[in-house]
Amino acid sequence: MGRYVVRRLLLAIPVLIGASFLIFAMVYALPGDPIRALGGDRALPPAVVAALTDEFNLNDPLVVQYVKYVGDLLQGDLGTDFRGRAVEDTIAQRLPVTVRLTVTAIAFEALIGIVAGVLAGIRRNGFMDNLVLVSSTVVVSIPILVLAFVAQFLLGLQLGWFPISGISQGWYSYLLPGLVLAAGSLAYVARLTRTSVAENLRADYVRTARAKGLPNRTIVVRHTLRNSLIPVVTFIGADIGTLMGGAIVTETVFNLPGIGRAIFDAVRAQEGAVVVGIVTLMVFFFIFFNLVVDVLYAVLDPRIRYD
Repeated sequence: MGRYVVRRLLLAIPVLIGASFLIFAMVYALPGDPIRALGGDRALPPAVVAALTDEFNLNDPLVVQYVKYVGDLLQGDLGTDFRGRAVEDTIAQRLPVTVRLTVTAIAFEALIGIVAGVLAGIRRNGFMDNLVLVSSTVVVSIPILVLAFVAQFLLGLQLGWFPISGISQGWYSYLLPGLVLAAGSLAYVARLTRTSVAENLRADYVRTARAKGLPNRTIVVRHTLRNSLIPVVTFIGADIGTLMGGAIVTETVFNLPGIGRAIFDAVRAQEGAVVVGIVTLMVFFFIFFNLVVDVLYAVLDPRIRYD
């Protein structure tokens, strides 16, 4: 297992380099002049434009800019934005908001998705099963942007159950955006759990357990659920990175000052250093959580060995 973890960490290096270069190239290809855009409607003095262009190496070719960026990155310097603020300060300020939002979404996804999936799998073709199938189909067919506005209007404005903007009410502020962010994944978790539980309930070891006279609750909780959760845990772990990426839309709609909102603002301002720094960090999180999932895989099913 130790060799496997080290090998996966080494493979993460070219992935991080490739992802950061692609993002750097995409920001480089955006039309417009980010330095002149700093002045808005007022033109900046030519000396200021020249100084900023030279400071951020904007006259260099793309590859030269990227090599200089990686050189600074290897020294622990993520660079600065065009207003002189360090990228690591932006990440340090914004990351806790996105982490709280992602944790809230994962909690909804795991709790509601698994419970609904287990109930549907146990009572297949019953009312709960049909309810889960219909509701999950409806949820995954609605774009997250539309779902966010509908949730804001119904649950926030009409019913007044949740705040619809900002983080002034602490963790309570994250409930509605967390539920919206988790909605699509929650539906997949419910369906995946339902299918996995239904298949395992027909397995030979379950029939043997029933023949031995074990109570149905013991069969489901102790034997069926553990095997059924292997693909579900894999999906949830891999979904953490996806949720952090999907936070761009959710944080923008609910006005949450997280790194998703920071990426949105940085892309509009063509702040290449900010975009590359944050996206590289998110790619690292994605690789890390996938590695954790692989390790949990072996814990849940001892038959799996990576060495």
